[in-house]
Amino acid sequence: MTTQFELNIVSAEKKIFTGQVVSVRVSGIEGELGVYAGHTPLLTSIRPGMVKYTLDDGKEEFIYVSGGFLEVQPTVVTVLADIAIRGEELDQQRILNAKRKAEETLNKTNNADLSAKLSREIAKLRVYEIVNSKLANRR
Repeated sequence: MTTQFELNIVSAEKKIFTGQVVSVRVSGIEGELGVYAGHTPLLTSIRPGMVKYTLDDGKEEFIYVSGGFLEVQPTVVTVLADIAIRGEELDQQRILNAKRKAEETLNKTNNADLSAKLSREIAKLRVYEIVNSKLANRR
């Protein structure tokens, strides 16, 4: 029985990752979703948050996605996202500034688009914090 499958993570701009993995976890519309080799075929929306995948050697990688779709096929899993950023490429100061601006504006108005922006910035910050805590533990 095979324990690996191909994972493709693609943004509107470029391919972020292609390779063999043993698992992937995403933030689905209904909650967290884990996929392993042999998973039942599936097509679902994903919300802004983290895609975490585990390589055969046990190394975990993290990518922020702004939302999109997850497609699970027998041997290939694809994440299609509008925006996808590797965890180590996230800029904490930029995220905190965008989050603060969204919060300030949201306090003055009740705008659904700003609420969505704030949710995306919080999700980015969560991925940034996880990646950096992992990096600190490796040192």
